[in-house]
Amino acid sequence: MTWQTIDYALADGVATLTLNRPDRMNALCPQLFDELTAAIDRALAEKARALVLTGAGRAFCSGADLAGDTERLADSGAMLDRYYNPLIRKIAGLAIPVVTAINGPAVGAGLGLALAGDIIVMARSAYGLLAFVNIGLVPDAGSTWLVAKAVGRVRALELALLGERLSAEEALAAGLVTRLAADEACLTDATAIARKLAAGPSVAIGLIRHQVAAALNATLEETLAIERTNQSIAGGTRDFAEAVKAFGEKRPPIFEGR
Repeated sequence: MTWQTIDYALADGVATLTLNRPDRMNALCPQLFDELTAAIDRALAEKARALVLTGAGRAFCSGADLAGDTERLADSGAMLDRYYNPLIRKIAGLAIPVVTAINGPAVGAGLGLALAGDIIVMARSAYGLLAFVNIGLVPDAGSTWLVAKAVGRVRALELALLGERLSAEEALAAGLVTRLAADEACLTDATAIARKLAAGPSVAIGLIRHQVAAALNATLEETLAIERTNQSIAGGTRDFAEAVKAFGEKRPPIFEGR
């Protein structure tokens, strides 16, 4: 299967999904949302154990495509209901890890999409921008939650209200991204991380990503209960049994993702 706005590749258990509208700086449009959703479904069907999300050309994603139909753009809430929110929910609900390679500017909803990853690698020349206020809109694509949870209320308001660029170094210092990479190594570094995750204990990794998300809004007691439930599940996996066996045999475990 081929798409017009997405490139798809699968190797070593890692599905690489590339936003492919370089002439529009990978701006988001309905077709891209539909194709990205289909690409994620394909990755799951083909038993991918990790995803990498990146952009083609000089940008990661410039946000919504403002060159689209004016009438459609005017009903922004309906656009979020139909395209933006389902995609962010889908990514958040995945049982496999997501690594984002921010190869260039991540702007508006594009920044929200970039920050939806579990591990976020950012090229040193890239920048983030909550540009919504500059065009009379409010942050969307989960960026309000993602940014505020990472940097706190005061910094999030500064970024959202002033609509100023955040350099890669500033994003790292603020805790928005995991690590920086040379421009030419951004995707390579992200892929190496994804391959490590894909070779890991997939059930536990999926539980960890959901457990951390839950902990952001849970009490200590609620978190203890979640940990207990998830540990029971992880402890019953073949990967845990393999890890125990490998420990006794003084060798690295070979995880099957089960």
